Amino acid sequence: MKVLIVIDVQNDFMPGGALAVPDGDEIVPVINGLMEKFELVIATQDWHPAGHSSFASSHKGASEFEVIKLDGLDQVMWPDHCVQGSTGAEFHKDLKTNKVEAIFRKGTNPKIDSYSGFYDNAHLKSTGLAGFLKEKNAEELYFTGLAADYCVYFSMKDAIEEGFSSVLLEDATRALKREEFEKAKLDLLRRGGRIMKSSELNF
Repeated sequence: MKVLIVIDVQNDFMPGGALAVPDGDEIVPVINGLMEKFELVIATQDWHPAGHSSFASSHKGASEFEVIKLDGLDQVMWPDHCVQGSTGAEFHKDLKTNKVEAIFRKGTNPKIDSYSGFYDNAHLKSTGLAGFLKEKNAEELYFTGLAADYCVYFSMKDAIEEGFSSVLLEDATRALKREEFEKAKLDLLRRGGRIMKSSELNF
């Protein structure tokens, strides 16, 4: 089974949001069009408690986007974003969620960040996504969403590790930093992932 994975298409990652991804809103119609091609559509949602340890505001003297060590892991100090129950955490209003069969929330532990839709950043806790997909006999995963150089990249990396055939649909994602995305793409290709445009899908 081919599965469309929609990563964090949420208001705070859109232009004007708390952690805006440049041109992030451009992917919404692309993803909506893709949904009709897939038997199964899954979405992830960044879902942080207020005062999350990845927020710069939670650390006295920390600046947004600086990197600190947090429990032995590098942690970017993000602006407060996707706080549980907030408007910023909601999916973009134009995203057609009626095709989404299940939503997996991540970043819920106040002490550790979770870029990937599969695990937290220390790989201590699973979201249950891998087990869900295996139970559904998913074979090929197609990744879309935000941000390409963080949550999409780490989700696809974990998917490859879990043994899924994994494809990045490049026109259905946008990056915070273009140069980081170029590095991420090379790494995904090295790991056995594929990169395509949605127009190249022939099913």
